[in-house]
Amino acid sequence: MSGNAKRPLEQKVSGKNWLGLFGVMLGAFMAVLDIQITNSSLNDISGALGSSITEGSWISTAYLVAEIVAIGISGILANIFSLKRYLIFSATGFLLFSVLCAFSTDLNMMILFRACQGITGGALIPLAFNAILTLLPPSKQSIGMAIFGMTATFGPSIGPTIGGWLTDNYGWQWIFYINIVPGVVMLAILWFCLEDEPMNLSLFRSLDYFGIISMAIGLGSLEYVLEEGERKDWFGNPVIVRFAWIAGIFISLFLVRELAARNPFLNLGVFRHRSFTFSVLIMAVLGLGLYGTVYLVPLYLSQVQHYSALEIGETLMWVGIPQLFIIPFIPKLLRIIDVRLIIGFGLVLFGVSCLMDAYMDLNFAMNQFRASNIVRALGQPLIIVPLLSEATAGLPKDEIGSASAIFNMMRNLGGSVGIALLSTLVTRREQFHSVRIGETVTLLTPQVVARIGSLDSMLRGKGLDRTTAHGTALTILNGQVQSQSLIMAYSEAFYVVGLILLGTLGALIFLPKLAKSAGPSPAG
Repeated sequence: MSGNAKRPLEQKVSGKNWLGLFGVMLGAFMAVLDIQITNSSLNDISGALGSSITEGSWISTAYLVAEIVAIGISGILANIFSLKRYLIFSATGFLLFSVLCAFSTDLNMMILFRACQGITGGALIPLAFNAILTLLPPSKQSIGMAIFGMTATFGPSIGPTIGGWLTDNYGWQWIFYINIVPGVVMLAILWFCLEDEPMNLSLFRSLDYFGIISMAIGLGSLEYVLEEGERKDWFGNPVIVRFAWIAGIFISLFLVRELAARNPFLNLGVFRHRSFTFSVLIMAVLGLGLYGTVYLVPLYLSQVQHYSALEIGETLMWVGIPQLFIIPFIPKLLRIIDVRLIIGFGLVLFGVSCLMDAYMDLNFAMNQFRASNIVRALGQPLIIVPLLSEATAGLPKDEIGSASAIFNMMRNLGGSVGIALLSTLVTRREQFHSVRIGETVTLLTPQVVARIGSLDSMLRGKGLDRTTAHGTALTILNGQVQSQSLIMAYSEAFYVVGLILLGTLGALIFLPKLAKSAGPSPAG
């Protein structure tokens, strides 16, 4: 039979395969969701565990450090144990450690279980990417990419909303209990829908252990530096300096090893594909923007507007909910519009949404964020779904595992770099603006004297004595100066993210035009 005669049969996908793909995507969604779901509730969790908010930040850091290592090794472990076995093992571990997180009684227990949750959950993300390219023919992969794109952008956006609502209504433990029902559904689907494949335990003998260990130490140390750098004064802290050296040395060893090894566990040769290389670059910037904005908005609302976890979640849901209505149409767009134009339009929308938040004032809160959040919701899926198609176009099947790991690692690294950059920027610029405003807010300025007098009179009218009223008036004025400094700092942070996203448009020039039916090569 000719190739043309076979082609229509190759485009058919069984209901069992679609259901199996749904189960894999459900796992990826849960893993991505858990990156951000604790962020709006860290105060509650830290308080319950008897730790400070600074110490409690390790609840998120432990998950991220473990997850990025798991993403890197997931491809080779899936080859050894088979996709079905490794997915079921990872999903079971993810559920177990989710429940153990809810039962944690101190910070050390929580950090340990969150790290284990990150190790098991981190594997679910790239394996979902793999499943698209193995369960679906090229003509249907754009649909799979759209579903995967939803997990990548919808998950971080809706995470704080779900976390805030659960914490306010049922307690922070439910942030982890929520994984149980979808997790059991996922396990049932994976068990019945994915094909059994033989294990290839002989791969253990030729496994690149040096490469795996150097990658784990290097990326884990880098993630630690990025997550903890601002809180520990960056390179003014000897611990950060030590981990930065460790990251530099072991990442260098990893790169040399993978380029020189006969059978590297992570094939860096995928970077010879121009489409993949520039797609990964854009993905890193998308990670910066995606996780950066989800970091900035809750922090601003908490510090300046004093919002609760639930109110923060209600604000951020406008980034998530609209995506559910947009993503189903993207596969159709990919068939009629140049992928590069779609990505470019998405970058413009995402960048403009950040610039809309770059001119905040004291009244800028939930209602004002709604417009920019909706524009963000329109832009993010238009970037990631076409980008997935562009990255995987023409890849041989034997490079899919490495490509998936690298692609997802770069998204997480981009997010970590973005959060570290923005955290430092906000801190430094708030200090700068506070000093500058403080230079004009003195007792020698008539407007300041009048303002203090007005506050003084109001407070004395409420029954405070002269001394207390005057001291309280100065405290209020100082708080207003600090709030204004924070508003200016956050505005500049959004401005920087917007410029970075718009500046990435230049990378589209280097992306080759993607044929409408392009996809990974069916041959190895």
